[in-house]
Amino acid sequence: MSIRRLIGLTLATATLAGVSAIGATAAQAVALPTITAEECTAQGGTVKSNPYAGNVCSLPDGSTVKIT
Repeated sequence: MSIRRLIGLTLATATLAGVSAIGATAAQAVALPTITAEECTAQGGTVKSNPYAGNVCSLPDGSTVKIT
């Protein structure tokens, strides 16, 4: 293999590895956060029970968070 091809292959592999690491970090950050019922009420939210969906916290800003 020529040096040029080897360098290109190395750069492509490093780029894919970097994109995978960034993608995994972003996916973890986007994952829905969960809180406890006590944390929900401490933040001024209300605990609501949804059939088939479990309990969620409805926060004053209008967002909902799943309760663990």
